[in-house]
Amino acid sequence: MNNKLTVSFSPHVRGEDSVTSTMLDVIIALLPALVGGVYYFGIRALAVCLVTVASCVFSEFIWDKATGKENTIGDLSAVVTGMLLSFTLPVTIPYYMAAVGGIFAIIVVKMFFGGLGQNFVNPALAARGFLLASWPVAMTTFVAPMTKLNLFSSNADAVSSATPLAYVKGIEGAQAASYGDLFFGNVGGCIGEVSALFLIIGGLYLILRNVISPVIPFTYIVTVGLFGYLFDGGFMNGDFLYHILSGGVILAGFFMATDYVTSPTTTKGSFIYALGAGIITGVIRLFGGYPEGVTYAILIMNIVTPIIDKYVRPRVFGTGRGVA
Repeated sequence: MNNKLTVSFSPHVRGEDSVTSTMLDVIIALLPALVGGVYYFGIRALAVCLVTVASCVFSEFIWDKATGKENTIGDLSAVVTGMLLSFTLPVTIPYYMAAVGGIFAIIVVKMFFGGLGQNFVNPALAARGFLLASWPVAMTTFVAPMTKLNLFSSNADAVSSATPLAYVKGIEGAQAASYGDLFFGNVGGCIGEVSALFLIIGGLYLILRNVISPVIPFTYIVTVGLFGYLFDGGFMNGDFLYHILSGGVILAGFFMATDYVTSPTTTKGSFIYALGAGIITGVIRLFGGYPEGVTYAILIMNIVTPIIDKYVRPRVFGTGRGVA
Protein backbone atom coordinates (compact mmCIF):
# COMPACT_ATOMS: atom_id res chain seq x y z
CA MET A 1 0.00 0.00 0.00
CA ASN A 2 2.82 2.43 0.89
CA ASN A 3 4.42 1.85 -2.52
CA LYS A 4 1.52 3.68 -4.16
CA LEU A 5 2.72 6.90 -2.55
CA THR A 6 6.33 6.55 -3.70
CA VAL A 7 7.58 9.70 -5.44
CA SER A 8 10.11 9.27 -8.26
CA PHE A 9 11.82 11.50 -10.76
CA SER A 10 10.46 11.94 -14.29
CA PRO A 11 10.02 10.57 -16.87
CA HIS A 12 7.24 8.41 -15.48
CA VAL A 13 6.24 6.91 -18.83
CA ARG A 14 8.93 4.70 -20.27
CA GLY A 15 9.18 2.99 -23.64
CA GLU A 16 11.23 0.17 -25.05
CA ASP A 17 13.21 2.43 -27.39
CA SER A 18 16.86 3.10 -26.62
CA VAL A 19 19.77 4.80 -28.34
CA THR A 20 21.07 1.41 -29.44
CA SER A 21 17.75 0.26 -30.91
CA THR A 22 17.29 3.58 -32.71
CA MET A 23 20.79 3.44 -34.18
CA LEU A 24 20.22 -0.15 -35.22
CA ASP A 25 17.13 0.95 -37.14
CA VAL A 26 19.18 3.63 -38.90
CA ILE A 27 21.84 1.07 -39.82
CA ILE A 28 19.17 -1.23 -41.28
CA ALA A 29 17.73 1.70 -43.24
CA LEU A 30 21.16 2.52 -44.67
CA LEU A 31 21.87 -1.01 -45.89
CA PRO A 32 19.91 -0.77 -49.19
CA ALA A 33 21.90 2.31 -50.24
CA LEU A 34 25.15 0.60 -49.24
CA VAL A 35 24.25 -2.42 -51.37
CA GLY A 36 23.47 -0.03 -54.23
CA GLY A 37 26.83 1.68 -53.83
CA VAL A 38 28.67 -1.65 -53.98
CA TYR A 39 26.62 -2.70 -57.03
CA TYR A 40 27.42 0.46 -58.97
CA PHE A 41 30.99 1.14 -57.85
CA GLY A 42 32.39 -2.22 -56.81
CA ILE A 43 33.83 -3.72 -53.65
CA ARG A 44 35.88 -0.59 -52.98
CA ALA A 45 32.66 1.17 -51.92
CA LEU A 46 32.26 -1.38 -49.11
CA ALA A 47 35.93 -1.01 -48.19
CA VAL A 48 35.60 2.77 -47.84
CA CYS A 49 32.55 2.26 -45.62
CA LEU A 50 34.42 -0.21 -43.42
CA VAL A 51 37.34 2.22 -43.09
CA THR A 52 35.14 5.11 -41.97
CA VAL A 53 33.15 2.92 -39.57
CA ALA A 54 36.31 1.41 -38.08
CA SER A 55 37.96 4.82 -37.66
CA CYS A 56 34.85 6.21 -35.96
CA VAL A 57 34.42 3.28 -33.57
CA PHE A 58 38.15 3.09 -32.77
CA SER A 59 38.35 6.85 -32.16
CA GLU A 60 35.44 6.75 -29.72
CA PHE A 61 36.90 3.72 -27.95
CA ILE A 62 40.32 5.38 -27.55
CA TRP A 63 38.77 8.64 -26.35
CA ASP A 64 36.72 6.85 -23.71
CA LYS A 65 39.81 4.96 -22.54
CA ALA A 66 41.99 8.06 -22.47
CA THR A 67 39.46 10.13 -20.53
CA GLY A 68 38.40 7.36 -18.17
CA LYS A 69 34.79 7.50 -19.29
CA GLU A 70 32.38 4.63 -19.70
CA ASN A 71 32.76 2.90 -23.06
CA THR A 72 30.04 4.16 -25.40
CA ILE A 73 30.70 2.30 -28.64
CA GLY A 74 27.91 -0.13 -27.78
CA ASP A 75 25.26 2.49 -28.54
CA LEU A 76 26.17 2.12 -32.27
CA SER A 77 26.13 5.88 -32.88
CA ALA A 78 29.74 5.77 -34.07
CA VAL A 79 28.81 3.06 -36.58
CA VAL A 80 26.00 5.24 -37.94
CA THR A 81 28.35 8.24 -38.22
CA GLY A 82 30.89 6.13 -40.10
CA MET A 83 28.31 4.80 -42.53
CA LEU A 84 26.85 8.24 -43.20
CA LEU A 85 30.30 9.71 -43.74
CA SER A 86 31.19 7.03 -46.28
CA PHE A 87 27.95 7.74 -48.15
CA THR A 88 29.11 11.33 -48.71
CA LEU A 89 32.50 10.33 -50.15
CA PRO A 90 33.54 9.44 -53.70
CA VAL A 91 34.49 5.80 -54.09
CA THR A 92 37.98 6.81 -55.27
CA ILE A 93 38.94 8.61 -52.06
CA PRO A 94 42.19 7.33 -50.55
CA TYR A 95 41.65 5.19 -47.50
CA TYR A 96 43.74 7.39 -45.23
CA MET A 97 41.57 10.41 -46.04
CA ALA A 98 38.45 8.42 -45.21
CA ALA A 99 40.04 7.41 -41.89
CA VAL A 100 40.98 11.02 -41.09
CA GLY A 101 37.38 12.00 -41.75
CA GLY A 102 36.12 9.41 -39.28
CA ILE A 103 38.57 10.56 -36.60
CA PHE A 104 37.57 14.20 -37.13
CA ALA A 105 33.85 13.36 -36.94
CA ILE A 106 34.15 11.58 -33.61
CA ILE A 107 36.97 13.36 -31.77
CA VAL A 108 36.57 16.96 -32.91
CA VAL A 109 32.85 17.23 -33.65
CA LYS A 110 31.40 14.78 -31.14
CA MET A 111 33.69 14.01 -28.19
CA PHE A 112 35.24 17.48 -27.81
CA PHE A 113 31.74 18.74 -27.01
CA GLY A 114 30.83 16.02 -24.54
CA GLY A 115 29.82 13.03 -26.65
CA LEU A 116 26.49 11.89 -28.02
CA GLY A 117 23.79 14.48 -27.50
CA GLN A 118 26.21 17.38 -27.00
CA ASN A 119 27.49 17.99 -30.54
CA PHE A 120 25.92 21.05 -32.15
CA VAL A 121 26.41 19.99 -35.79
CA ASN A 122 26.05 16.68 -37.61
CA PRO A 123 29.41 14.85 -37.22
CA ALA A 124 29.32 13.11 -40.62
CA LEU A 125 28.53 16.31 -42.53
CA ALA A 126 31.08 18.33 -40.55
CA ALA A 127 33.70 15.71 -41.41
CA ARG A 128 32.73 15.89 -45.08
CA GLY A 129 33.10 19.66 -44.99
CA PHE A 130 36.53 19.27 -43.39
CA LEU A 131 37.64 16.78 -46.03
CA LEU A 132 36.30 18.97 -48.83
CA ALA A 133 38.32 21.92 -47.55
CA SER A 134 41.43 19.81 -46.99
CA TRP A 135 41.47 17.66 -50.14
CA PRO A 136 39.12 19.30 -52.68
CA VAL A 137 40.42 17.39 -55.70
CA ALA A 138 40.07 13.96 -54.10
CA MET A 139 36.62 14.88 -52.79
CA THR A 140 35.37 15.96 -56.21
CA THR A 141 36.76 13.11 -58.33
CA PHE A 142 33.87 10.90 -59.32
CA VAL A 143 33.62 7.88 -61.58
CA ALA A 144 30.88 6.65 -63.85
CA PRO A 145 28.57 3.97 -62.42
CA MET A 146 29.32 0.33 -63.09
CA THR A 147 33.04 1.13 -63.00
CA LYS A 148 33.44 -1.71 -60.47
CA LEU A 149 36.62 -0.50 -58.76
CA ASN A 150 38.62 -3.08 -56.84
CA LEU A 151 40.13 -2.70 -53.39
CA PHE A 152 43.36 -1.20 -54.68
CA SER A 153 41.98 1.24 -57.22
CA SER A 154 42.95 4.89 -56.86
CA ASN A 155 42.20 8.24 -58.41
CA ALA A 156 44.84 7.57 -61.04
CA ASP A 157 43.13 4.34 -62.12
CA ALA A 158 39.65 5.80 -62.41
CA VAL A 159 38.11 7.64 -65.31
CA SER A 160 36.54 10.86 -64.03
CA SER A 161 32.87 11.39 -64.69
CA ALA A 162 30.63 14.44 -64.25
CA THR A 163 27.81 14.22 -61.74
CA PRO A 164 24.21 15.19 -62.61
CA LEU A 165 24.67 18.51 -60.79
CA ALA A 166 27.52 19.48 -63.11
CA TYR A 167 24.85 19.91 -65.77
CA VAL A 168 22.89 22.25 -63.50
CA LYS A 169 26.00 24.37 -62.98
CA GLY A 170 26.58 24.50 -66.74
CA ILE A 171 29.98 22.80 -66.60
CA GLU A 172 31.32 22.19 -70.09
CA GLY A 173 30.72 18.67 -71.36
CA ALA A 174 28.23 17.76 -68.63
CA GLN A 175 25.01 16.17 -69.79
CA ALA A 176 21.68 15.79 -68.05
CA ALA A 177 20.87 12.37 -66.65
CA SER A 178 17.52 10.72 -67.25
CA TYR A 179 14.96 10.42 -64.47
CA GLY A 180 15.34 6.65 -64.61
CA ASP A 181 19.11 6.79 -64.11
CA LEU A 182 18.72 9.24 -61.26
CA PHE A 183 16.04 7.16 -59.57
CA PHE A 184 17.84 3.83 -59.78
CA GLY A 185 21.38 5.19 -59.30
CA ASN A 186 23.02 4.79 -62.69
CA VAL A 187 24.87 8.12 -62.34
CA GLY A 188 28.17 9.39 -61.02
CA GLY A 189 28.36 10.69 -57.49
CA CYS A 190 29.18 9.77 -53.92
CA ILE A 191 28.86 6.20 -52.68
CA GLY A 192 25.52 6.45 -50.91
CA GLU A 193 23.73 9.29 -52.65
CA VAL A 194 23.26 8.04 -56.20
CA SER A 195 20.20 5.80 -55.88
CA ALA A 196 17.02 7.62 -54.93
CA LEU A 197 15.15 4.31 -54.83
CA PHE A 198 17.34 2.71 -52.16
CA LEU A 199 17.39 5.88 -50.07
CA ILE A 200 13.61 6.24 -50.20
CA ILE A 201 13.21 2.62 -49.11
CA GLY A 202 15.44 3.29 -46.11
CA GLY A 203 13.73 6.60 -45.33
CA LEU A 204 10.25 5.10 -45.41
CA TYR A 205 11.46 2.34 -43.10
CA LEU A 206 12.53 4.96 -40.55
CA ILE A 207 9.20 6.77 -40.82
CA LEU A 208 7.20 3.56 -40.43
CA ARG A 209 9.30 2.63 -37.41
CA ASN A 210 8.63 6.10 -35.94
CA VAL A 211 12.36 6.75 -35.78
CA ILE A 212 11.95 10.01 -37.69
CA SER A 213 9.06 12.33 -38.47
CA PRO A 214 8.21 12.99 -42.14
CA VAL A 215 8.16 16.76 -41.54
CA ILE A 216 11.87 17.43 -42.07
CA PRO A 217 12.57 15.12 -45.03
CA PHE A 218 9.46 16.03 -47.01
CA THR A 219 9.77 19.77 -46.32
CA TYR A 220 13.46 19.81 -47.19
CA ILE A 221 13.16 17.73 -50.36
CA VAL A 222 10.15 19.63 -51.70
CA THR A 223 11.78 23.00 -50.91
CA VAL A 224 14.90 22.12 -52.89
CA GLY A 225 12.75 21.01 -55.82
CA LEU A 226 10.61 24.15 -55.73
CA PHE A 227 13.64 26.43 -55.49
CA GLY A 228 15.19 24.74 -58.51
CA TYR A 229 11.92 25.00 -60.43
CA LEU A 230 11.54 28.71 -59.63
CA PHE A 231 15.08 29.97 -60.20
CA ASP A 232 17.02 27.54 -62.42
CA GLY A 233 17.26 28.81 -66.01
CA GLY A 234 14.98 31.76 -65.47
CA PHE A 235 11.81 32.17 -63.43
CA MET A 236 9.75 28.95 -63.24
CA ASN A 237 11.83 27.23 -65.92
CA GLY A 238 13.68 24.74 -63.74
CA ASP A 239 13.19 21.00 -63.42
CA PHE A 240 11.55 20.24 -60.08
CA LEU A 241 12.16 16.49 -60.17
CA TYR A 242 15.72 16.72 -61.45
CA HIS A 243 16.77 18.88 -58.50
CA ILE A 244 15.24 16.42 -56.05
CA LEU A 245 16.75 13.28 -57.56
CA SER A 246 20.25 14.61 -58.22
CA GLY A 247 22.98 15.03 -55.65
CA GLY A 248 22.58 14.33 -51.96
CA VAL A 249 19.12 15.81 -51.36
CA ILE A 250 17.32 12.57 -50.53
CA LEU A 251 20.22 11.21 -48.47
CA ALA A 252 20.36 14.45 -46.49
CA GLY A 253 16.60 14.76 -46.15
CA PHE A 254 16.05 11.35 -44.59
CA PHE A 255 19.34 10.67 -42.82
CA MET A 256 21.30 13.88 -42.17
CA ALA A 257 18.81 16.67 -41.51
CA THR A 258 16.77 14.43 -39.17
CA ASP A 259 19.58 13.93 -36.66
CA TYR A 260 17.93 14.15 -33.22
CA VAL A 261 20.69 16.18 -31.61
CA THR A 262 21.06 18.90 -34.24
CA SER A 263 17.46 19.41 -35.38
CA PRO A 264 14.58 21.26 -33.64
CA THR A 265 12.36 19.53 -31.12
CA THR A 266 8.97 20.86 -32.28
CA THR A 267 6.99 20.25 -35.47
CA LYS A 268 6.85 23.96 -36.30
CA GLY A 269 10.55 24.34 -35.59
CA SER A 270 11.32 21.32 -37.76
CA PHE A 271 9.40 22.87 -40.65
CA ILE A 272 11.30 26.16 -40.36
CA TYR A 273 14.61 24.30 -40.07
CA ALA A 274 13.96 22.15 -43.15
CA LEU A 275 12.64 25.10 -45.14
CA GLY A 276 15.77 27.11 -44.38
CA ALA A 277 18.05 24.18 -45.27
CA GLY A 278 16.22 23.68 -48.57
CA ILE A 279 16.50 27.35 -49.53
CA ILE A 280 20.21 27.52 -48.65
CA THR A 281 20.84 24.34 -50.63
CA GLY A 282 19.17 25.90 -53.67
CA VAL A 283 21.06 29.17 -53.30
CA ILE A 284 24.43 27.42 -53.17
CA ARG A 285 23.54 25.12 -56.06
CA LEU A 286 22.38 27.83 -58.42
CA PHE A 287 24.31 30.91 -57.33
CA GLY A 288 27.29 29.64 -55.33
CA GLY A 289 30.64 28.22 -56.30
CA TYR A 290 29.84 24.57 -55.51
CA PRO A 291 27.55 22.38 -57.61
CA GLU A 292 26.09 20.93 -54.40
CA GLY A 293 24.92 22.84 -51.34
CA VAL A 294 23.57 20.12 -49.07
CA THR A 295 26.51 19.90 -46.67
CA TYR A 296 26.83 23.56 -45.80
CA ALA A 297 23.08 24.19 -45.84
CA ILE A 298 22.41 21.61 -43.13
CA LEU A 299 25.47 22.61 -41.09
CA ILE A 300 24.26 26.22 -41.10
CA MET A 301 20.78 25.20 -39.98
CA ASN A 302 22.30 22.95 -37.29
CA ILE A 303 23.87 26.07 -35.83
CA VAL A 304 20.57 27.94 -36.09
CA THR A 305 18.62 25.15 -34.37
CA PRO A 306 19.04 26.50 -30.79
CA ILE A 307 17.62 29.84 -31.92
CA ILE A 308 14.66 28.09 -33.56
CA ASP A 309 14.04 26.08 -30.39
CA LYS A 310 14.23 29.22 -28.29
CA TYR A 311 11.58 31.15 -30.23
CA VAL A 312 9.39 28.30 -31.48
CA ARG A 313 8.19 26.61 -28.33
CA PRO A 314 4.69 25.67 -27.20
CA ARG A 315 3.45 27.69 -24.25
CA VAL A 316 3.62 25.73 -21.03
CA PHE A 317 0.12 24.66 -19.96
CA GLY A 318 -1.33 26.92 -17.29
CA THR A 319 0.99 29.88 -17.81
CA GLY A 320 0.00 33.36 -18.83
CA ARG A 321 0.61 35.10 -22.11
CA GLY A 322 4.23 35.70 -22.99
CA VAL A 323 5.59 32.92 -20.79
CA ALA A 324 7.17 30.10 -22.81
